[in-house]
Amino acid sequence: MTDNEFRLPYFPASFFGMVMGVTGLSIALLAVKTSATLMAGQAVLAVATLLFVGLLVSYLLKVVRFPDAVQAEIRHPVKMNFVPAISISLILLSIAFYAIGKTQLSFWLWSVGVVAHLILTLWVLYHWIHHDFFKIEHSNPAWFIPIVGNILVPIVGVHHAPVEISWFFFSIGIVFWPVIMAILFNRIIFHPPIVDKLIPTLFIFIAPPAVGFLSYEALNGGVLDAFARILYFFAAFMTLLMLVSAGKFLQVKFALSCWAYTFPLAAISIASFKLFDLTNQVVFQWVGIVLLALLSLMILVFAWKTIQAIRNRHICTPEH
Repeated sequence: MTDNEFRLPYFPASFFGMVMGVTGLSIALLAVKTSATLMAGQAVLAVATLLFVGLLVSYLLKVVRFPDAVQAEIRHPVKMNFVPAISISLILLSIAFYAIGKTQLSFWLWSVGVVAHLILTLWVLYHWIHHDFFKIEHSNPAWFIPIVGNILVPIVGVHHAPVEISWFFFSIGIVFWPVIMAILFNRIIFHPPIVDKLIPTLFIFIAPPAVGFLSYEALNGGVLDAFARILYFFAAFMTLLMLVSAGKFLQVKFALSCWAYTFPLAAISIASFKLFDLTNQVVFQWVGIVLLALLSLMILVFAWKTIQAIRNRHICTPEH
């Protein structure tokens, strides 16, 4: 067995968090709407697409050659929540391609992503309900991942299918979001701390309200009402909470889970640009620009550290 074959069974679905972050960066760049950022956004989208294809081929090889390893992953109380990152990646790519006018490609990516995500959401929630292995320590902000994917659907779903389909998915995500948030706050405050490698997933608290704002605006015809403001400003508060906790995050050793920082930052950056479009208040544009700059730096750093971790065999290895 070659080295790559030995490491393939340990290839995690959490790798697709990279695609989520890089595609989120692409969408944020496209949202700035200048000639330079449009070119940059398309270049980043090309990278995200190649990354997705490469990761998908690798994961499908794992499915074919090591089905037992896949079964163990999708039944693991923590790892199963990262698997829907695959379908979320498809939905995000569909949003990015729609933004550059590739409507037909966007439709097919969205359609496959939505069907896959519904199946994965049902799978995860079924095991949340009918389980015999969960402990409170297993809960962590990665539980938001299958929920956030549902909230993402309407952003381009309103253009690709009857609006009731988008409302269906939005309803799933927006109702489960506060339920999961309450469970996680109880776990974080009253129980042992989250293990170090999962601390970056705390940033995912930003994603549901930020994405919710974008989807609600799409469903609501771009009308900025009270509920839209609540979603945006709660996401803004969670972003502030994460930023004032930067000292804690900087102490965490790099792991693949650090990519969890990226998509939530992309989501609040895009939401800020959207709010600027709706209000014409420059402060929101500057918030988006600052967060976009931070996101870009993070992705460059994490890309380098991921390459180094792969070379040093710190990723795709048996857990000890």
